[in-house]
Amino acid sequence: MNATVIAALAFLGISAATLLGLRLRAALPDRYLSADTKDTVRLGTGLVATMTALLLGLLIASAQDSYDTQRGQVIQLAAEVDFLDRVLATYGPETTESRSLLLKSTEGVVQKLWPEASQAGKEDPALAAGQALFNAIHKLKPQNDEQHALKEQALNTVTNLSQTRWLLFAQVDASIPRPLLTILVVWLAIIFLSFGLFAPTNKTVLITMAIVTLSVSSALFLILELDRPFDGLLQVSSAPVRSAISRLGR
Repeated sequence: MNATVIAALAFLGISAATLLGLRLRAALPDRYLSADTKDTVRLGTGLVATMTALLLGLLIASAQDSYDTQRGQVIQLAAEVDFLDRVLATYGPETTESRSLLLKSTEGVVQKLWPEASQAGKEDPALAAGQALFNAIHKLKPQNDEQHALKEQALNTVTNLSQTRWLLFAQVDASIPRPLLTILVVWLAIIFLSFGLFAPTNKTVLITMAIVTLSVSSALFLILELDRPFDGLLQVSSAPVRSAISRLGR
């Protein structure tokens, strides 16, 4: 399920808990809603609210850190592609095949990280092209010290490029465990159930609870979007890599 669906389900679940609390308030006798009872429930709910706030803040910080890390890796990937192409161009015309493979490999990375609907399920072109690129550079036969140094630099760069690429591929899937999100939603439902249990039933309360529930669900949506930086509304831009591709071979 995508972030929108999960956030919508969370909104419905928390709203249902709030309405259940309002119905319980109307159904329970007054002796079950005494001042002492309210104080006890508020103490318990306060503890749950504190844990929820801590967990929510931790998830947001973790998702933001993951998003920023992968965005930085995309920029690093684009810079390494640009640099490797310049090194190969400086080496000489012998690297024409290598530069062509670099272009193919980089285009494969774009297709892997930012797949279009028409490309879904196709074989990953980045793996074979990346291995072929390394082999092509390794087979170069330097004729002087300058070319020897350039070959070493190219091999080091293509190794770093491969490591960055695999790091990005490994982080494509969501990293936040679904059970953790489920626990968070359950805690939020408990909090809003207590709100409904002691809140007066009027339009102001209902509108306020709806707005607060929507805000909390939006926070969950934000966490899930940041946790999947190559999918959804808040995805990392492919512009740096596409810009590098447009300069390859020149």
